[in-house]
Amino acid sequence: MTDLARTPKQIGNLIRRTRKQRGWSQTHLGGETGLRQETISLIERGNPATKLETILTVLAALDLEFQIAPRSKGQPSDIEELF
Repeated sequence: MTDLARTPKQIGNLIRRTRKQRGWSQTHLGGETGLRQETISLIERGNPATKLETILTVLAALDLEFQIAPRSKGQPSDIEELF
């Protein structure tokens, strides 16, 4: 399944959902990535100041990947319904 995220908040929601599906706490994910629990919380809340390198580290720990694709023509409200 492929999920679409266009905002930091949507990325955070996808990370949170995957983490919870694995039964991991924020502390556990932090341990897997070498990040503090507070940092994981900020990412999951969609902090726009999060470095791309940090996001990529979290995605890798969750066996997720970042992909670049042409932007679809759907309306922003259509995207929000996915979450």
